[in-house]
Amino acid sequence: MHLTKYSDYALRTLIYLAVKDTVPATIQEIAGKYGISRNHLVKVVHQLSIAGLIHTERGRGGGIRLGKPASEINIGTVVRLTEEDLDLAECFNGSKNQCLISGNCRLQGALNQALSAFMAELDRYTVADFTTADTGLAQLFASPTG
Repeated sequence: MHLTKYSDYALRTLIYLAVKDTVPATIQEIAGKYGISRNHLVKVVHQLSIAGLIHTERGRGGGIRLGKPASEINIGTVVRLTEEDLDLAECFNGSKNQCLISGNCRLQGALNQALSAFMAELDRYTVADFTTADTGLAQLFASPTG
């Protein structure tokens, strides 16, 4: 299983905003702190905003904030939202499946159980679980190089 950069950036953005708490952040700020593409992050922020996970406000004093408490933003939900598909193998997609052994293969069942276990594990966590005071993230994000 490999998450896309899109999901990675979404999770990192939510973590950053949770650490910043009520202080608005900018896309440029987040991109700079993580050393990631600003243009790519714009797309991520747009989708998170549409989903209500973040709130964006233009103008002076504006910026990006969490749209709900970090304790209410489920990691599994974010991954489902940001991953284009979770097809682990060709046979997971009925319209694209051309695997010769699909009807007789038991691998799909095992992979499906593995994916379910993976997502169930992510469903156990919220953004708040990764942003407690003892993580040191606040100090890292406050530093000019962090």
